[in-house]
Amino acid sequence: MAPPTTTADVLSDAPAGSPTIWIRPTRGWFDFELRSLWQSRELLLIMVARDLKVRYRQAALGVAWVVVQPLLAALIFWVVFGLFAQFPSDGVPYPLFAMCGLLPWSYFAESVRRASTGLVTEADLVRKIYFPRLIVPLAGVTAPLVDLLIGLIALLAVAAYFGIFPTWRVLLVVPLALQALLLALAVSLWLGPLNVRYRDIMHTLPFLLQLWMYASTIVYPLSMVPERWRPIYSLNPMVGVIEGFRWAALGAGTLDLRAIALSFVVILCLLFFGMVLFKRMERQFADVI
Repeated sequence: MAPPTTTADVLSDAPAGSPTIWIRPTRGWFDFELRSLWQSRELLLIMVARDLKVRYRQAALGVAWVVVQPLLAALIFWVVFGLFAQFPSDGVPYPLFAMCGLLPWSYFAESVRRASTGLVTEADLVRKIYFPRLIVPLAGVTAPLVDLLIGLIALLAVAAYFGIFPTWRVLLVVPLALQALLLALAVSLWLGPLNVRYRDIMHTLPFLLQLWMYASTIVYPLSMVPERWRPIYSLNPMVGVIEGFRWAALGAGTLDLRAIALSFVVILCLLFFGMVLFKRMERQFADVI
C-alpha cells in the first residue's frame, strides 16, 4: 500500500479519538509557543520527578546532602570570614548568616548547572521526538526547588537553636524563591543554546558561578558596600534575593526594596531576550547537538 500523501490520508490512518498535534515553525521573533508549553506540562512533571530520583539514587545519605553541604560550607566560611577576617553579620551568628546566604545561592547555582547543560544531556530526546524545548530548562530550574524547601526547613531549625524564630516575614521567601527561579531560567536560556554549539560553556560554567558567588552578598552583608556603589552593585540580581532571604528568614539587616526592584528589572530583561535567543536557535538544536 502506498504511504499517505495528504493531510486527510494521515488523519484517516490515526486511531479514533487520538489527539491531533500540529507542528509548525514559529511565527516572528516573539512567538514563544506558551500554549504548547502549557499543553506539555505533564512531560515537565515527569522530567522533574525523574531528575529527583536520579539525584538521590544509590546515595548513602540521600536528601541529607541538601542539609550537609550548606552546613559544612557555612562552617568553613565562619572560620575564614567570621573568625579570621572578622566580617560583620548584621547582628546574627555568622554561621547562620552564611547558611542563609548559601541557601538561595545553592539553589540558583544548581538550577543554572542543570538547565544550561540539559539540552546536551537530553540530546537523544531532542533529536528523536518533538516537544517544546523550553521544557528542558524549565525542568532544570524546577527540580532543585525540593532541595530549597528542605534546606529552608533545616535553616529554620538551626535558627531556632540560636534562639531566632520565624515571623510572618518568612512568607516572603516564596516570591524571593520565584525571583531566583526566574533568574536561573533567564541565565540558562542564554547559556543553554550556546552550550549546544560551543561545549566550552560546560567547562567554564563552574568557574563563572564561583566568581558570581563572591560577587554576591553571601560571606559579607550589603552594608559593607559603600553607599555610592550600592545601586551599581545591586544590578547583580542575586544581591536582592540573598538580602531578602536574610530579612525574611532571620530578620537580619533591612529589606532593601531598591536592590530587589533593580534585581527584578534585570531578571525580566534577561528573561525576555533569553527567550528570544532560545527560540531563534531552537530549530538548529537537533542538527547541531
